[in-house]
Amino acid sequence: MNIVRLHHYYVFETSAGFCAIAWSEAGISRFQLPMTSADAVERMILLRLPQGAPDIPSAGIKAVIETVRRYFAGAPVEFSALRLDLAEQDAFFREIYLALRRVGWGETTSYGALAKAIGAGSEAARRVGQAMANNPLPLIIPCHRVLAAGGRLGGFSAPGGSDTKVRMLELEGVRLGARDSSQQAFAF
Repeated sequence: MNIVRLHHYYVFETSAGFCAIAWSEAGISRFQLPMTSADAVERMILLRLPQGAPDIPSAGIKAVIETVRRYFAGAPVEFSALRLDLAEQDAFFREIYLALRRVGWGETTSYGALAKAIGAGSEAARRVGQAMANNPLPLIIPCHRVLAAGGRLGGFSAPGGSDTKVRMLELEGVRLGARDSSQQAFAF
């Protein structure tokens, strides 16, 4: 039996642009990385949660918003203790997201290492990549910290693509070597 959850969302500004956060009674369900306009962010969050309703955030959600603002200002922050609503994700993706939440500020991992962390073996690295591409909570579930084999950047499906990933890693003090020009996109 599918349980239909009511999702609320709120659009807010950071030093990197406008973000959106969505939540249900079960926890935080969606997060939208920075975009240049509030309207664009709202369209994106509603694309993923068509039945979402704008709302005033609770004190707990306001605290998360302030933590996001501090993150984009360059302060080391932690999101691993937040209560999340991942009910719409399959079991493998939920396991991967749980393992990834243990990768802290300024640390990186690889697709293969995440697969091994849940006992799936490095052959499941491609499926880990699918989990990253479908991450409903980028930043809160820090998919920007996942690199390809050999420390290569790998992909990033958020607005701004690989440049956004590099910028987020640089905020955390992670410096990567030379980049493949085929992975370049827009910056936030």
